[in-house]
Amino acid sequence: MSITRSIPYFFIVMILASCAKTVKEDPSNPSPAKSAKEELETFQLQSGLEIQLVAAEPMVEDPVFITFDADARLWVIEMRGFMTDTLGSEEDKPIGRISILEDENGDGVMDKSTIYMDSLIMPRALGFFADGVLVAENKALWITQDLDGDLKADTKVLLDSTYASSGNPEHSDNGLLRNVDNWYYNAKSKIRYKYQDGEWIRELTEFRGQWGISQDDQGRLFYNYNWSQLHADLVPPNYLSRNPNHSPSTGIDYGVAQDRRVYPIRPTPAVNRGYIPGVLDENQKLMEFTAACSPLVFRSTLFPEEYYGNAFVAEPSGNLVKRNVLIQNGTTITGTDPNPGKEFLASTDERFRPSSFATGPDGALYIADMYRGLIQHGAFMTPYLLEQTIDRGLELPIHLGRIWRIVPEGATTRAMPKLSQASNEDLIIFLSDKDGWYRDMAQRLLVERKDLSVKDALIKLAVDPNASEMGRFHALWTLEGLSILSEDFLFSIFEQSSGLIQSTALRLLEPFAQASSSTRSKLAKAMEDAAVEATQAEALQLALSSYMLSASDDEKVLSAIFKKYGDDPLMRDAMLSSLEGREYDFLQKLWVSSEWQNQDQSKEIFLETLATAVLKNGKPAEVNGLLTMANTKELGWKENILISGMSIQAGNLKGKELIALKSEPSLFKRTDLPIDENRLDMLRRIFTWPGFVPSEKAVSESQLDEKGMQQFAQGRQKFLVTCAGCHGSDGAGATRMGPPLADSDWVLGDERRLAMILLHGLEGPIDVAGKTYDAPDILPVMPSHSTMDDGSIAAILTYIRNEWGNQSPPISGRTVSKTRLITQGRVYPWKATELNEYIESIPPEETPKP
Repeated sequence: MSITRSIPYFFIVMILASCAKTVKEDPSNPSPAKSAKEELETFQLQSGLEIQLVAAEPMVEDPVFITFDADARLWVIEMRGFMTDTLGSEEDKPIGRISILEDENGDGVMDKSTIYMDSLIMPRALGFFADGVLVAENKALWITQDLDGDLKADTKVLLDSTYASSGNPEHSDNGLLRNVDNWYYNAKSKIRYKYQDGEWIRELTEFRGQWGISQDDQGRLFYNYNWSQLHADLVPPNYLSRNPNHSPSTGIDYGVAQDRRVYPIRPTPAVNRGYIPGVLDENQKLMEFTAACSPLVFRSTLFPEEYYGNAFVAEPSGNLVKRNVLIQNGTTITGTDPNPGKEFLASTDERFRPSSFATGPDGALYIADMYRGLIQHGAFMTPYLLEQTIDRGLELPIHLGRIWRIVPEGATTRAMPKLSQASNEDLIIFLSDKDGWYRDMAQRLLVERKDLSVKDALIKLAVDPNASEMGRFHALWTLEGLSILSEDFLFSIFEQSSGLIQSTALRLLEPFAQASSSTRSKLAKAMEDAAVEATQAEALQLALSSYMLSASDDEKVLSAIFKKYGDDPLMRDAMLSSLEGREYDFLQKLWVSSEWQNQDQSKEIFLETLATAVLKNGKPAEVNGLLTMANTKELGWKENILISGMSIQAGNLKGKELIALKSEPSLFKRTDLPIDENRLDMLRRIFTWPGFVPSEKAVSESQLDEKGMQQFAQGRQKFLVTCAGCHGSDGAGATRMGPPLADSDWVLGDERRLAMILLHGLEGPIDVAGKTYDAPDILPVMPSHSTMDDGSIAAILTYIRNEWGNQSPPISGRTVSKTRLITQGRVYPWKATELNEYIESIPPEETPKP
């Protein structure tokens, strides 16, 4: 059933005031529901801005997602079945809906609501496309269409039965963000979609985030997890994950914002783990993120200049919105809080629950507010939260909700357009608009109109050196979406441009190069020339795109890039992503290069990473070649790296098909190897040769079982990227950087203490093996690595506890998870004495078990 509603706004406010008065009179409810007008008085907002009510119940209820269409209508997903009681008993009921809100008189307040679809089971995502609207509900993704223009869905066809099939509201696919590359991306998902020639293409992509997904001006994807507020992919999708022989350690799921601290302006006792010390401060206020969601990169010029490109993150458990300023540092991005101690937006109303953001065509920041007491899904609700919810009367009322917008004080917003009626000429102008919403929408509409007559105008914009970079960028992707790019045109762009435009032209040239050997040869020369003077950002795309070249040409480009930027871990990962099946050839070239005679840490790491990839590829001739290369009369640094690296990764290959050799490598008979007998035995175990099949029993016992050895090998790779810069690839420490890890009681001692150091950092002097290390001999502070997932931290810790003569039991991801939990609320680095005192204060029974 579909209906259209027009509701006088004053009537909404009167209803809310009446309801709120009834609830206020209940003395058992310390956080009564307020009318929208009353809630408005509870906000603390960044100075110079003001917050305004756009819509409220009954016009909108339980909003979890908002977005604007081409005609400035606000679409709202209303998840009305979510936790209507503490059991979530109505989640299987068809009571959800999608509404379209319209501001008919331009005063900023919605006047009309039309139900596009109702009778939905837990709707969770939508996305616009040429012939309709994608809608995610009832554990599937559907194609819906309004055939008669009345803003009500007339058809509903299944597109993907696997979308959100887990059914869990907090841990299922969502997003449907249309990125600049004309693909739709999702959070909590590894699937992307593209609408092309009337058909849907479905592809695998990298897994991303939990709830909500956004993009910046360059199309880089941003997402988060409830415990970590902001992550991003530093490279375009589906590059770093291409090579099955290499697992990247950076660039994908990169922790942009290390800061976990939040600053509510009211007590927040009704959070799921409020009973754990450190979750709440002495005033019962949430200390750090626990429900981070819906990141939005704000690409509007309505706000002061310093807001453009900022990332906003919702924290509904803390009744606040965090602002992050994003700063480009080489190939990485860092997010920082511009006003530590005071949030961008916070409320004294415990029922303010920001759940989604949208940038409006008017330039304003829009916020969906579920406005309810209970937001934790029943599957994860602790007895503590259940008791808090009932005792504080937070389970009722339900089916409330508000939409707010934030604008600068006294600002005149942009007029709301109807871009669906704009001419092609006007849409091409909008590709260069100062605001990202217009650029994105103009590109989508031009692609979906399939009018090839725009080709010349788009080409003119793309080649114009005086046009804005964003206009040229979107013109290129619009041409890609229309499938009217030409090889000669892209070559001219690549050779005459720099920065983002050059890198984009290179990305778009890849299909042409893959289809033609002559194009590959021509592009190889252009890329080789470009690599000589490439900036770090340009070199990154050169490295990513070099996979399409011949092996010899690929080597020339990558050698030039490594020479300039080999100390950048992301650059090394990008290079490895392009070397699938060619790692051995490239390693051989580097091995005899005059530039690789002198040792440095970047070369050590890259050589070991290449050898690891060769070993994982498992070609007997190549692996035997590595063993032969390492078996020189005198073992130098390169030989030692090969031997040690292969022995480490051997533990990660147990259970795979043995590598068949023609005879026992003479390397194994040497007595001067840089590894012990146990490590040599692990290396032998991945091979077979005539007369030798490895036994099941190890030559010597180790602290690590098969799973531990896999952790050990994975940990080495992550250690090289994350830790070796300060502690040395050999664990011996580095001058002015970090203390040694070999024979360190901090490494071999209490596993909780070691996990806490990685989770929260360490500051000041530290004693290792009888020597005190302090600034300036080492850095004054070891930073937190809290954005890293539990499994990765556990792998690193397992590695350093069993390398360089260290020997201790492995550490599991569960141990790290429990340690993270018991230290929740710790937002500053430890001091050594403080950390030791804290460890002694924890009862032994709370010790996490491996």
